[in-house]
Amino acid sequence: MKAAVLHKLGSAPAYDEFPAPVGGGGNSVLRVAAAGVHHFVLLRASGRFYGEVPPVPHVVGTDGVGFTEDGERVFFDETVGPYGAWAEQTLVPTDRLMPVAPGIDDLAAAALGNTGLVAWTALTWRARLQPGETVLVLGASGALGRIAHQAARALGAGAVVAADLPGPALEQLTAAPGLFAVPVTDDPDDFARTVIDRAGPVDVIIDPLWGLPALGAIKAARHGARLIQMGQVAAPSLDLLAADLRARAMDLRSYALFHCPFEDRRAAYLELTRSVAAGKVQVDVEAVPLRAVEAAWERQATGARRKLVLVPESRG
Repeated sequence: MKAAVLHKLGSAPAYDEFPAPVGGGGNSVLRVAAAGVHHFVLLRASGRFYGEVPPVPHVVGTDGVGFTEDGERVFFDETVGPYGAWAEQTLVPTDRLMPVAPGIDDLAAAALGNTGLVAWTALTWRARLQPGETVLVLGASGALGRIAHQAARALGAGAVVAADLPGPALEQLTAAPGLFAVPVTDDPDDFARTVIDRAGPVDVIIDPLWGLPALGAIKAARHGARLIQMGQVAAPSLDLLAADLRARAMDLRSYALFHCPFEDRRAAYLELTRSVAAGKVQVDVEAVPLRAVEAAWERQATGARRKLVLVPESRG
């Protein structure tokens, strides 16, 4: 079969032949319809990921949408090595298959893996968002951020602040009741004042950035706020006064998708796909042929704004 095969850590995968998987022993072979391109995949392939890195050669890709031998459409975010999602077929633990809501196409359903599911579960499972609370989403024009600010509204947030660097991407965020687009600045105090002036103190912060944006977000937090830390796009560290946390009785909560129990992920994915099917959450997705995996890899590495999804030629 054709697959995106990683032959050397730190390099891009190649569109290459790879032995087809064989089912059995509690594992199912899926025909892959579409698979998401995520920064997490690039990080694991670099060899610098803090978690387990599979030995090479292996097929890359963490999640996607596929079909069982019985024709059932499912989502998966666990595979059995050396098989990953970026292939014509993959091998998945049978008890880890997730249903996909009707009314959503394969591309959108695959795009919701990792970044979309992270955004949804960060708000529900990790932050325990309550109706009427105010949410601040940092990096709001990125793939994760675009889902997060829509998901916050769909989940009943009273107000949502979408924050990112000033520019067309921030300006193009769809206007909606209770949504405030705020540019991130290098001055945390100025950023915090702007957030509070527009929406008031915030209860939940979704933070894939860290650095100065996170410091400004903390200064805009309400007493008892929760900051969900899931990335370091802006900086790997920040200079934070202990008093800034204690004065607000803040919870600083780290998060990665694999922290979330499977049954919670399964329920969250179904609700997320239902929200997309109902038009409450929109996904800006671009299909890329699997044979063009190296080009997709480079685009993701340089900060693709649209959500890229790889599509095997054999999907039909």
